[in-house]
Amino acid sequence: MSQAVKAGTRPPWVGFAAAVWVGIAAGNSYCFPLYSHALKTVLGYSQQQLTVLGVANDFGENTGVLPGIACNYFPPWVVLLVGVFSSFFGYGVIWLAISQTVVNMPYWVLWVALVLAANSSAWLGTAVLVTNLRNFPLSRGTVAGLLKGYIALSAAVFTEICTMLLNGSASSILLVFTLGIPVICLSLMYYVRPCTPSSEIDPSENTHFVFTQGTSLLLAIFLLTTTILKNSLDLNKTISYTFIAIMVIFLLSPLAIPIKMTLFPARKKLIRPVESSDSLDSKTDSLLTPSPSDMNLTTYSESEDISDMNMLLAVGEGAVKTKKRRPRRGDDFSFSEAIVKADFWLLWTAYFLGVGSGVTVLNNLAQIGSSLGFDNTNTLLSLFSFCNFLGRLGGGAVSEYFVRLNAIPRTFWTMVTQVIMVLTYLLYASALNGTLYAATALLGTCYGVQIAIMISTSSELFGLKNFGIIFNFMQLGNPLGALLFSGMLAGYIYDAEEARQGATMCMGPACFRFTFLVLACVCGLGTILSLILTLRIRPVYQMLYAGGSFRLPQSTGR
Repeated sequence: MSQAVKAGTRPPWVGFAAAVWVGIAAGNSYCFPLYSHALKTVLGYSQQQLTVLGVANDFGENTGVLPGIACNYFPPWVVLLVGVFSSFFGYGVIWLAISQTVVNMPYWVLWVALVLAANSSAWLGTAVLVTNLRNFPLSRGTVAGLLKGYIALSAAVFTEICTMLLNGSASSILLVFTLGIPVICLSLMYYVRPCTPSSEIDPSENTHFVFTQGTSLLLAIFLLTTTILKNSLDLNKTISYTFIAIMVIFLLSPLAIPIKMTLFPARKKLIRPVESSDSLDSKTDSLLTPSPSDMNLTTYSESEDISDMNMLLAVGEGAVKTKKRRPRRGDDFSFSEAIVKADFWLLWTAYFLGVGSGVTVLNNLAQIGSSLGFDNTNTLLSLFSFCNFLGRLGGGAVSEYFVRLNAIPRTFWTMVTQVIMVLTYLLYASALNGTLYAATALLGTCYGVQIAIMISTSSELFGLKNFGIIFNFMQLGNPLGALLFSGMLAGYIYDAEEARQGATMCMGPACFRFTFLVLACVCGLGTILSLILTLRIRPVYQMLYAGGSFRLPQSTGR
């Protein structure tokens, strides 16, 4: 490394720029609505069968305990490599089924393939998230929001590719997942690597993050705008290719940071003002003569050293039996130490109720739109993706600001968004004209905020050493929520209403109304649990962020 660049500055930003692209690839599981309709029409599945496949998608995406464990024993490129193979074989099988290359593929084979395909998201996302949170331990809320935000934008990026280049072909987008994701990750895995974080606050770090947040926001706005234009106007190939090129430039924008730092490295000031000999003599005397406070510190240090020495001698002689101190909130917890804490299960349950209910709408978004008379549901998916991104980005940035300003626990924002989700589900249930887009935007934002908050809170309460295992266990609330609320509730009610109507497709608000009312009650319970958790951990945040900056533990998960 160049001496002009201090340790932990340029390498983390190169890795962060690479992580953006890997994060886009890791968001493949959010693209289930792009090909779910083809699964139903081409393979002739019922809505309940389709929702069970949606559960497989969520289960694969959020089963990341193994990637979390792997991050503690293997370098990131090994974790990424597993994700590459998972994507290739999983999506390859689904492509064979939808393209009718293999006819009459058994349902269980497709279910397993979808679990394997979506599980690539867990391996890829865990690798980049754990690596970058360890590389930027002082800005973990911002980093979590940004990286999870790019992962959320993945659906909009692939929707752009699907509509602009592939004419909406489900089999073609699956082929992109099968081949394109491995190519991206194999090309960039070398750059996603751990490095020594800076031991002091870098004043330029915040500026760099603001730049990245700004460009990512412009990308999100661009993706939403162009998707709406594509659905409203008949764009020619030249314009479509131009839109794709602009999108690629936006995705490359984080590279501007390491390039700028290489071309214009920060220089240390070596010129100091000349001082008189008298002032130098007085400073020398002050350095050689300890002050009373220094003498007290010295005496305390010496007595502490003697006490430690006596303790070691006593242990050596068998006179004292050592007892390991249990970690306190903010320290590095092992997984077994974390799961016996009430805060752990309060955070898990609140996440399960909030995000688990939200993913039910995401998995059924195409069918919700169709039941209300919307022929093209790609716009709904792009809107959800855009607002999901805003929620993740904003959840990380806003919670970071208020936690440093007043030590407000991040879970306060979980509580706020769950209140909004209760109102949103009631809005869905009303099925009033013109409310579908508003409800989808609100839900996507709240969904994104809760994901960003959970990640940051997990790292702050239980440390970074086993963060990969802990936050991936938290994410199990997502597939369990999908199984309970989507597979067993939404799919069953939809098929029952479809049978009552005697049609091939359920139409009208009754298809999902009862589901939305149940989800509103679920988020009401989540609001209460989030409030309890916020009150419990307020003293912890006052300790961690005393003075407006994070108290970095001695062990940072390295």
